[in-house]
Amino acid sequence: MSYLKEPELVAKIQTYFGVITNPEKSPDNSDSSESSGKKYVIANKFWYYLFVFGTALGDETFYSSFIPFWFWNIDGAVGRRVVLIWTIVMYIGQAIKDILRWPRPGPPVVRLQSKWSLEYGMPSTHAMVAVAFPFSFLLCTVNRYQYNIPLGLVIAIIWCSVICLSRLYLGMHSVLDIIVGLALAIGIMTPLVPVVDYLDNYLLTDPTSPFLLLVASILMIVYYPNSGKWTPTRGDTAMILSVCVGIHVGAWLNYQLGIMTSSDLTPPYAIMWPSYTMLGCTILRTIIGFALVLLTRAISKSASYNFICALLREDADVLKKSVNSLSNKHKTIVELGCKYITCGMIGFNALYLIPQLFRYLKIERPTFFTEI
Repeated sequence: MSYLKEPELVAKIQTYFGVITNPEKSPDNSDSSESSGKKYVIANKFWYYLFVFGTALGDETFYSSFIPFWFWNIDGAVGRRVVLIWTIVMYIGQAIKDILRWPRPGPPVVRLQSKWSLEYGMPSTHAMVAVAFPFSFLLCTVNRYQYNIPLGLVIAIIWCSVICLSRLYLGMHSVLDIIVGLALAIGIMTPLVPVVDYLDNYLLTDPTSPFLLLVASILMIVYYPNSGKWTPTRGDTAMILSVCVGIHVGAWLNYQLGIMTSSDLTPPYAIMWPSYTMLGCTILRTIIGFALVLLTRAISKSASYNFICALLREDADVLKKSVNSLSNKHKTIVELGCKYITCGMIGFNALYLIPQLFRYLKIERPTFFTEI
């Protein structure tokens, strides 16, 4: 166990994939980082770009682009279930990380990225999402669509492997962090996946589900474990929870207003290649949708930040420039509230307002409002 936690093991993995920590002895064709103050060189750019891409698959940018695209262009029923699984897995992983407070690997490991350096390392939530995302998509579509299941399994395994190896390559996690993250995600999903259909049905059809989602998510943020120091983990968790709430409230409203109805067809459905018209509508939905998401983000972020500051009688400009710390409680409240409102509105608009616009423009996906 202690061997798997050692930074030397991560350093060996980095060396194997071409990260050289002695620039004086690096190959002539390597990409030296000495000029930027980093004491390493990248000897193999293929692995570097592959693993940078891999780690991005577990990042906010990927979530905020892939999730809306999936809802608008592929399947909302699968999307709701996957978002629910992803949210539960990530919340548990993030909370455990701030309870255990294990540091990330130190020397001789070199960190090729610094974005998550303030967070703790155990367990790797990238490893957890590497299981949750591809395998929940696989498990939620296996009985819904007719497709090559072995090929889907291979894609899920490759997806998971690239993300996990990327965290070691970039020096952000120990091998033990990765293994525990994988095991924890599997342990959570084992009882969760069989009941996710029932959870989704309740959240979609029960009149009280929005109230439950709002109260539960706010309590989960308020009583999030104390990390002992300021880290961005709590804010990231608030974003994940609010996206889940916004998406399910948007879907709930579609159902309650009678806009969403059951399909006349029964699964498993055949997958058909899109026509040129369908492809054109997909491109239009994506461009218009993301433009509106960015507009929603800009308006909601500014309005919610200033509104919460006004409630707390704080100057918004001064508060933004103040330091992030556990003692700076007003800034924590404002930023968590701002992220919750902003991401919640993005999720809600992605499932309710934006699809209504697609319908008005006659570019909606024909099955969008039948995916229960």
